[in-house]
Amino acid sequence: MESIHSRIPHRPPFLFIDEIIEITDSSAKTKLKVSPDMPFFEGHYPGNPIMPGVLLSEAVFQTGAIFLSEHMKEEDALTDESVTPVLSRIRDARFKRMVKPDDELEISVFLGEKIGQFFNLRGEIRNKGKVAMTVSFALALVKNDRP
Repeated sequence: MESIHSRIPHRPPFLFIDEIIEITDSSAKTKLKVSPDMPFFEGHYPGNPIMPGVLLSEAVFQTGAIFLSEHMKEEDALTDESVTPVLSRIRDARFKRMVKPDDELEISVFLGEKIGQFFNLRGEIRNKGKVAMTVSFALALVKNDRP
């Protein structure tokens, strides 16, 4: 968990990444073991628990932030630690398969075009080798308000 905590500010119960598998120059891959104890399963849906699509999207966005934090370390112009990657756009989210308790997800992001401080990324989640969701999104580098 320390490798995740050192890269992004998210913490339980709003952390949807268990492990970083790899980070390359143009992509990142993480994992999430979907625990039946996750609190949202109590209400989504009782008797037929399904991980909400918005939280699947969040897992992709967190993987994107992990990728960007590593990418920022490598670019001299982006070494300022007072910068946080913030979601600025979501496009074309598609949910293809349900995610249930005990599923093991592989989450991938791929770098697209970079325009100034905006990074366009594409993400996907695979469950049992099959695509569960895809999304295109952008992260912006935003200066922190606090010194």
